[in-house]
Amino acid sequence: MSKISVLILTKNEQQDLPGCLESVAWSDDIHVYDSMSTDETVAIAEQFGAHVIQRDYVESKLSFGGDESAHRNWGLQNIPFKYQWVFAIDADERATPELVKAMNEAIASPNGAVAFRMQRRDFFLGTWLKHVQTSPFYIRLFQHTKVHHERVINTVLIVDGPVSQVSGYLDHFPFSKGIGHWIDRHNSYSRFEAQQIVNNRKQQATFSLLKAFTAKDFNERRFHQKELFYRLPFRPVIKFLILYIGKRGFLDGRAGFTYALLQSIYEYFIVLKTRELEAQDL
Repeated sequence: MSKISVLILTKNEQQDLPGCLESVAWSDDIHVYDSMSTDETVAIAEQFGAHVIQRDYVESKLSFGGDESAHRNWGLQNIPFKYQWVFAIDADERATPELVKAMNEAIASPNGAVAFRMQRRDFFLGTWLKHVQTSPFYIRLFQHTKVHHERVINTVLIVDGPVSQVSGYLDHFPFSKGIGHWIDRHNSYSRFEAQQIVNNRKQQATFSLLKAFTAKDFNERRFHQKELFYRLPFRPVIKFLILYIGKRGFLDGRAGFTYALLQSIYEYFIVLKTRELEAQDL
């Protein structure tokens, strides 16, 4: 039996959770961290033998999709994991056998690493979005005492120590519930992204192009790099060109074009909502 605990965050995932649970059945310590689902998610998890922890976004007074970093950090700090190493996976993701083998080999000989990144394959319209993905690598295997999340939405995992990489693939099906669900969710995400941008501008130092490339502190440099992107004119168009031309999304065919277009529309939602929030503060 693998000495890796599994963490699955859920909210009304009765459709995707069974397949996810099957892909991590090799672990004897599976934790489903649920945000007060109203469907059969909890029953499915309990029937499978997983540990279920339910918690709403009460501290931030936001609904699901609210202060995601605070919610995730609470889980890392309070869930009684059996093992030091934790594999974090979403309900619409699947751990391939090759990835499972690579993860077990990695924790057996980590060579000082406290976290491992892995390549995720996103699928859309029956196609692996091999080129158009913004970033195919994600840190999902880690020592739970060595990491924490930052940002209100689309969190960034901050690791206190060396990070290495494992082979194999983590398969992701972001459109498993249909285009409408993806659009509804990203419409909600765009509101929180806009709020994050406005909050950053209120709390951080004045934007510096120089610091975007030369600041020694990682978080400071990242803030100015994000601000650089946020200040670009025609940002949604630039996002489309980066994904479709720069990253050669056209090689992914119709799926690549549609995905790049959807991401540019999502970026435009963020632009519009940022302007709206800033106008309210005037």
